[in-house]
Amino acid sequence: MIREEIEKYLLQVQKPSRYIGGEPGSVTKDKKNVDVRFAFCFPDTYDIGMSHLGMKILYSLINERENYWCERVFAPWIDFENIMRDHDIPLYALESLDPVKDFDFVGFTMQYELSYSNVLNMLDLAGIPVYAKDRGESISPIVVAGGPCVCNPEPFADFCDIISVGEGEEVTLEMMELYEKMKKQGATRSEFLREAAKIEGLYIPSLYDISYNEDGTIRCYTPKDGAPAVVRKRIIKDFDKVFYPKTFVVPFTEIVHDRASVEVLRGCIRGCRFCQAGFIYRPFREKSSAVINSEARDLCENTGYDELSLASLSTSDHSNIDSMLTDLLEYTENEKVNLSLPSLRIDNFSDALLEKIKKVRKSGLTFAPEAGTQRLRDVINKNVTEEEIMSTCKISFMGGYTKVKLYFMMGLPTETDEDIIGIAETAQKILDLFYSLENRPKGVPSISISVATFVPKPFTPFEFEPQISREEIERRQKLLVDNITSKKIRVSWHSPDISILEEVLAKGDRRVGKALYEAFRSGCKFDSWSETYDFEKWMAAFEKCGIDTKFYANRARAYDEVFPWDHLDYLVSKEFLIRENKKAKEDTTTPNCRIRCSGCGVSKCIGGECFD
Repeated sequence: MIREEIEKYLLQVQKPSRYIGGEPGSVTKDKKNVDVRFAFCFPDTYDIGMSHLGMKILYSLINERENYWCERVFAPWIDFENIMRDHDIPLYALESLDPVKDFDFVGFTMQYELSYSNVLNMLDLAGIPVYAKDRGESISPIVVAGGPCVCNPEPFADFCDIISVGEGEEVTLEMMELYEKMKKQGATRSEFLREAAKIEGLYIPSLYDISYNEDGTIRCYTPKDGAPAVVRKRIIKDFDKVFYPKTFVVPFTEIVHDRASVEVLRGCIRGCRFCQAGFIYRPFREKSSAVINSEARDLCENTGYDELSLASLSTSDHSNIDSMLTDLLEYTENEKVNLSLPSLRIDNFSDALLEKIKKVRKSGLTFAPEAGTQRLRDVINKNVTEEEIMSTCKISFMGGYTKVKLYFMMGLPTETDEDIIGIAETAQKILDLFYSLENRPKGVPSISISVATFVPKPFTPFEFEPQISREEIERRQKLLVDNITSKKIRVSWHSPDISILEEVLAKGDRRVGKALYEAFRSGCKFDSWSETYDFEKWMAAFEKCGIDTKFYANRARAYDEVFPWDHLDYLVSKEFLIRENKKAKEDTTTPNCRIRCSGCGVSKCIGGECFD
C-alpha cells in the first residue's frame, strides 16, 4: 500500500531515490522468519545518514542474525514530508516500506544536538506517541537512542524508552535477545524495561526521579524498581575482533561521504580539553594493519567503490601509520582506488608522511591549531607549538602545496583579545613563510581560516565553563576580521545563534525537554540546516516553558554541582576532569597517554593498562 502511494508523488520531490530503497547491498527478509525487527533511524536526510559509519556497522551486525531484521529510516526532506502528511503516509523503513510504528525497536542515533527536533518530528510522522509515558503497556515499539550525544540524554530522555550508553556492537544484540524472550512470554513494556535496566550500558529514564535545589540546580537522581544508581557505558575490548561489515549498502544517489570507510582506531591519546569525543570514546584502541587492510579490500571489492577513507579521531596516531599506509597504498594504487585521509596532526607530520599523502590528496592540506597563541594552546592542552605549526606548513609548501586550511575556535576558556588577534597573526606568518621560501611551489597561496564558536561539552575538563554571550561572540568575530590584512587569507564561521542552541541542548537537564517539545510543535526541524533553522521559534519555546538559556549556556558551574549526566559513567572520573580544569587555568599541559598515564580513571575501570 505504501509503495503504491509513494510512487504517485516521487517525481514531485528532490532526489526521489532517497525514498525508494532497493539499493545494492540492502537486506530484505521474509517477515514470517523474523522474530525481532529494528528500525534504525538517522534524524537527518538520507544523504547525511547514509554516510554514517555507525549505521553501516549495526545494520550489518543485526542482519547477521537470521531471525532479526534491521531496516533503515531517514528524516524526509520538507517537500516529501508535506506530501506524507497531506496523504496520510506514515514514516516507513526503506527495505520493506512497512510503517515504522509496526517495528519492535525504533532506534535513533544521536550524533549532534541540532538533530533533536527531527527525532520528535519523525516519531510524530510515524504515528508513535512522542512522549514515552503515552505509549501504554504494549511492549512495542520500544524507542531507543544511542550515539555520542547520549552522554547527556536528559533533554530528550522523556521521549525515549531506553538510552544505550557507549558502544553498541554487543549491547544491542543483548537488548534484542532479552526482548525476543520477554515478548514471547507476553511481557508488558514496563516489565521489559525493568529487566533491560539490568543490562550494563542501558539507561531507562522512566526509572529515575529527579529533584532540584531552590537555585535550579539538580539535587539528586533517585533510581527505582532496581535500576542502578550509575549506568556504566559499554566498550569493546578487543578491537581487532570486533564485528565489521564486509559490504555496505551502495546508494543510487550521491551522498555526503560516498565511499568505503574503514575504522582504524577508537579513542584518542591526546587529551585536548575541549574535545568531547577524545574523552567519551576512551580507552584508545587500534586495529592491526593486517585487519585494516583486509577490511579495506573486502569493502572495495564487494561494493565497487573506488574511494576509501580511514575513520578515526586521529589516524596519524596509529602506532604503525607508516607501514599501514604503505600496504594500503600498494593495494589502492594497483586497484585504482583513491585513498582519502582525514585532518592531520601538526606535531607528527613528516616528509615521509607527506610523500604518502601526496599520492592521495592533491588540492590542499588541513590542520587544526585550534588557538592563536601558545598560551591558549597550552590552556586547551593542544600540545602543539608555533614552531611545529611553521615546520608543518614549510613541509607542505616544499612538497608542492599552496593551499592550507586551518581550524580554530573562538570563546575558549581564558581567551583574551590577544588570542583572537593571534589567529590572524598565525595565518599571516604562514603566508609570509610561503613567500620566504626560495623553492616555493608555483601558484598563488591560499590560507583559509575556519573559526567555530566553542561549545563547552559534558565529560570534558571544560564542562564547568560557560559559553561566551552572543554579543561577545560577534565582537570577537569583528576583532578577528579587522586584523586580517591580506586578501589571500579567508575567514569563515557559523552563526552564533546555532552555537547558543547547541550549548543549551548539550548541557541541559530534563526540564529542557519541555522546550524541545514546544519547539517541535511550533515547526522546528532540520536545525543544523541554515535554510530551516529558526532561532526565534526556539527562543519563544524556551520563554514559554520558563527556560532561561543563560542558566544552561552562560553560567560557570561549581566542581561539586550535580550535573544532568553525573549518573552516567563514561569511565573518565570527574576528579580527573576537575584536575584538568585547574591545570588549564594554570596554562599547564598534560602529556598524551603514550608518554605518561594521566590517571583519567579508564585503566582502573577496564582492569588493566590502556596500552600493552
